[in-house]
Amino acid sequence: MKKFLSNIKADRLTFRGFIISFVLIIVTTLYILINYRNLPPLIPIFNQLPWGFERLAGTWGIFIPLVVLGIIFIFNVIFTSIVYAKNPLIAIIVAATTLLLVVMNFIFVVRTILVIL
Repeated sequence: MKKFLSNIKADRLTFRGFIISFVLIIVTTLYILINYRNLPPLIPIFNQLPWGFERLAGTWGIFIPLVVLGIIFIFNVIFTSIVYAKNPLIAIIVAATTLLLVVMNFIFVVRTILVIL
């Protein structure tokens, strides 16, 4: 495992991007857990669907974006550690994209909870 992550640690920009992403995922999780008891039974998560009951999910639905983002984060870390030896630029781009996705997910979760509460 140490050798696996050594490629990512070699580049400070890539490593910092993933560390900031990981910290922001933890902050998002804590924000959800702090406000979970105050959420109503149905919350609007699927905003791209037509207006009505289809847009709503149970309270557990607030974790859907976080789970999807966690899977993407793990995949990108593994992909970056494999690709870094061949092309460091792609690794930096993947780290920046991951950071952008994490920030957008954080904004989505915070705005959704603030609209509900």
